Amino acid sequence: MDHIAQRSLPTSLPNILTYGRIAAVPVLAGVLFFGMTDTARWVAFAIFVAACVTDWLDGYLARMWEQQSTLGRMLDPIADKLLVGATLLMLVYTDTIGGWSIWAAIIILSREILVSGLREFLAELNVKIHVTQLAKWKTAVQFVALAMLLAGPAAEGLVPGTTTAGVTLLWVAALLTLVTGYDYLKAGIRHAIGG
Repeated sequence: MDHIAQRSLPTSLPNILTYGRIAAVPVLAGVLFFGMTDTARWVAFAIFVAACVTDWLDGYLARMWEQQSTLGRMLDPIADKLLVGATLLMLVYTDTIGGWSIWAAIIILSREILVSGLREFLAELNVKIHVTQLAKWKTAVQFVALAMLLAGPAAEGLVPGTTTAGVTLLWVAALLTLVTGYDYLKAGIRHAIGG
């Protein structure tokens, strides 16, 4: 029975939500690439917000229903990084992020690549680094910033200053990214030297 349950995990609802988040990435990019209208902005915003909700929901359901799986643990951070990376690229493409703010995007992308590499290295040493509360705040601020920037110009008529607020939060996320990325780097170096 346990064997059957284990085999059914790839098609469990938490994993399906993760698959959906990965599938949302090219759709969101396509919406912004082929349409620069306010409607396209709102559609991209809706896709992004739905993907962010699934990021919280899949983990919550997996814990509540005891459906946590190795596949889910592998795909969840990949889905997050694909979503953030593609969204940042499309925001630069649409000129929503420009000038000095491109550096905030570079910091965030660089940290994601750094952490992925360090996690892979540390996994080989059987070292697990737990996600800190600060890292969770970083993710939340990052998601809010990107959502605001996606709505950006389309939302200005409803809420003036949306884009400016989004850029400000992007810099806050970049700062938190540096702090949390340093924690990962410090742990990686410590184990590399110790090893």
